[in-house]
Amino acid sequence: MIENSKNQTNIENEDTLTNRQGHPITNNQNTRTVGNRGPATLENYDFIEKISHFDRERVPERVVHARGAGAHGYFEAYGTAGDDPVSKYTRAKLFQEKGKKTPVFVRFSSVIHGGHSPETLRDPRGFAVKFYTEDGNWDLVGNNLKIFFIRDAMKFPDMIHAFKPDPITNIQDSERFFDFCASSPETFHMVTFVYSPWGIPANYRMMQGSGVNTYKWVNNDGEAVLIKYHWEPKQGIKNLTQKEAEEIQAKNFNHATQDLYEAIERGDYPEWELLVQVMSDDEHPELDFDPLDDTKLWPEDQFPWLPVGKMVLNKNPEDYFTEVEQAAFGTGVLVDGLDFSDDKMLQGRTFSYSDTQRHRVGANYLQLPINAPKKRVATNQNGGQMQYKVDRAPGQNPHINYEPSILGGLKEAEQIGKEYTPNIEGNLVRESIDRQSNTKQAGETYRRFEEWERTELISNLVSDLSKCDQRLQDKMVALAEEADEEYGRLLREGLAKAPKDGSSQAPLGNKDGVNATENAVEKGHEAEPY
Repeated sequence: MIENSKNQTNIENEDTLTNRQGHPITNNQNTRTVGNRGPATLENYDFIEKISHFDRERVPERVVHARGAGAHGYFEAYGTAGDDPVSKYTRAKLFQEKGKKTPVFVRFSSVIHGGHSPETLRDPRGFAVKFYTEDGNWDLVGNNLKIFFIRDAMKFPDMIHAFKPDPITNIQDSERFFDFCASSPETFHMVTFVYSPWGIPANYRMMQGSGVNTYKWVNNDGEAVLIKYHWEPKQGIKNLTQKEAEEIQAKNFNHATQDLYEAIERGDYPEWELLVQVMSDDEHPELDFDPLDDTKLWPEDQFPWLPVGKMVLNKNPEDYFTEVEQAAFGTGVLVDGLDFSDDKMLQGRTFSYSDTQRHRVGANYLQLPINAPKKRVATNQNGGQMQYKVDRAPGQNPHINYEPSILGGLKEAEQIGKEYTPNIEGNLVRESIDRQSNTKQAGETYRRFEEWERTELISNLVSDLSKCDQRLQDKMVALAEEADEEYGRLLREGLAKAPKDGSSQAPLGNKDGVNATENAVEKGHEAEPY
């Protein structure tokens, strides 16, 4: 009950509707007009505030990873990396103590397609984890597949342009997709995965995750090792055939988001184990590929997967836009004990991701609760759109927003552990890496597939490639033959038999002829981990 100046009482409870200024709204059904038929007057403050905010209630859609779902949970450390104490490799605090729990937020996503696209489309899936550690945030930003299409960030905008809709027709076109891939042989390993059932995970809970890029861990002595991150779902791995995906899409194009939300609501909390591969920090000339090449897998028999902890997702978002849509991740968000490698894609992503978030969400996106660390923040950064607080330390002189200062400003932190100082020398060049080996691992992946996966791969490739220019078909067949004789032969034979109607289908998409079935989200085929 609130008293006004005339001792009249206004009824305002916790559920009373207000505007953004806190003013109670007494009539939310009608604008203020001259008579009940109008015209309306310009001083309709509540209406203008309401409609102008509505006009702006969507931030720009992500260029990639637009469609997403998210959940909160925790990461629990094992304190070890395989049989070794984890401190042998890294001093990052979140890994050191067995049973130590760190809050996390995870966003799963599709990559190429838009914000309301079906979750059954052929596409890599994003797997981004924000760890709210005691040293600040760490973002592990990756995909479900463990490799990528390209190895140099210079090619990323062109790749996305080729995979996105045609700038004239606004329709995705297989010919554009395969034109880029045929012209960029390093894509063939990823094409092999994406056009197999691994290109359509059955849901988010039953798919792997990967950091994709090569990172480094640094220990207390300032020694570094190369690292690959892998998330393994304890629910098992399940992928869809094209037909199964079409049957699901006929009834539900939100099936993966629904599956994740409902599983957490009923207490069936999904879990993943985090494993790492460790490699000494050098060029490894004994390998036929460069360990910094993100189009390659590290052989598990040479670099075993070492378990370091597990992640449990146990809480759904309270508001999708506030948490999932405005969640912002960056590959440059690392804590002490974690570091960058010279992986060219990682170096490019590290600028691009944070730059994108400043454009998409705003200069102060890190002040939003979903993005802010769960520890104190004290910076000398201020201003910018939508700043709502000053990152100031208690007792800090408010007049001093620079460093160094002897008048009460912020001070640098002490270095913990020996600083990692890699030796780097060489000429500045614009060159591709030496050991490219563009098709060998694609052949190894093809031979590891089960028979039904190989059959599905050939069928999906033939369906899209058969609508493309003969020159693109010939190049893709040549890459397949280089990877594996059977792979190339079956693709060539399939294309020879395929009808040629001259139309192009959308790459990484779905095909015609859908039939609805019951229990769509239960479909899929279990797969062995990669």
